[in-house]
Amino acid sequence: MPIEIKELHIKINVKEGGQKSASSGNEGKGELVQECLDQVMKVLKNKDER
Repeated sequence: MPIEIKELHIKINVKEGGQKSASSGNEGKGELVQECLDQVMKVLKNKDER
C-alpha cells in the first residue's frame, strides 16, 4: 500500500549578525504570534472540511 504525503512542514532558524533592540523584538513577536495563530486556524478549518 503506497503512502501519500498531503502536507510537508519545513522549519528553519535564521540568525543574522546584527543585534535587535528590545522594543522591535517585542513588536515582531506579537506579529509572529498572530501569523502563527492564523495558520493554525486555517489548518484546523481545513481538517474540519475534510
